[in-house]
Amino acid sequence: MRADRLVAALLFLQTRQRVTAAGLAAELGVSERTARRDLEALAGAGIPVYSQAGQGGGWSLVGGARTDLTGLTAPEIRALFLLTGSDATASPQTRTALRKLVRALPAPLRDGAETAARAGISDGTDWAGTETDEASLGPLQRAVVEAREIRIGYARPGREPRERTVHPLGIAVKSGARYLVADTEHGLRTFRVGRVTTVAETGAPAVRPEGFDLPTAWRALAARMEDRLVAATARGRAAPGTEGVLEGLFGGRIRYGERAPDGWTPFEADGPSPEVIAARLAGLGARVELLTPPEARAALTRIAAELTALYGEPAPPQPSHQPPAPPPPRAPATPAAPPRVPASAGTPPG
Repeated sequence: MRADRLVAALLFLQTRQRVTAAGLAAELGVSERTARRDLEALAGAGIPVYSQAGQGGGWSLVGGARTDLTGLTAPEIRALFLLTGSDATASPQTRTALRKLVRALPAPLRDGAETAARAGISDGTDWAGTETDEASLGPLQRAVVEAREIRIGYARPGREPRERTVHPLGIAVKSGARYLVADTEHGLRTFRVGRVTTVAETGAPAVRPEGFDLPTAWRALAARMEDRLVAATARGRAAPGTEGVLEGLFGGRIRYGERAPDGWTPFEADGPSPEVIAARLAGLGARVELLTPPEARAALTRIAAELTALYGEPAPPQPSHQPPAPPPPRAPATPAAPPRVPASAGTPPG
């Protein structure tokens, strides 16, 4: 790529008082004609490169001019601008520095950097409407860089915020989520930035553990977290069509067996505890049958009972299967009295 060659040519000029087209060609692995065109392109782009003819002549940087891009290739420059230019949480100082860096780039690289800076966007709100790039990030980053002890308010899910005094040591990013790595009275800990509610400097300097290395510390902390996330394993079977839902619930912590003739698939799922696994599976109802461990099955039974008590409707009255009771006996009918005949009836008149 020509842009890479131009940067390499510029860096080569910085290390030599004067170079020839033949020497540059040998360094870059190109023809002498190509090397000469590259040198002319640098001069035409405004880089203070000039040529001197004759014996002992060659190409030089005017006044020993240098660039601050030592070691950066064109792909690295584009990657830098794509990463920082698309970060919605970038501070005004960061954006100002990017604009200055663009102006400092050689013209052949400037357009690519500006395009990369406009080629991405970071949205701080997830689809559930919650913020993922919180305002706490800036103060935390400053505390890390300036080595300031801080007091943070930290809210775990379902709990009220609690204050902690910590020594900030670095910021780590995992799957798009940022974590503060800090030293505490209980040793190294991680704090999810999205759960930090307040940040206040105590006025004291942060103490950095001797020999601390952020990548090494993060790997150890992450491994500890992974162990907690897979502390329990449940086994069960799932109805056809539920695999995608299960993968959304457990991610890479679910494994499938061979589908049975009835279409159901056996699986194993890992989680922090049997109760957590049961809670995740409860919403699938009868589409998942949990087989082990007993603690997870018992948790599902409790969840089902609670839901039934809260949402269940009173059972309708059950019809009786006993034969109907016979009607009470009727009293015998009393015969009607004969009609009364007047005494004078049938007596001939006198």
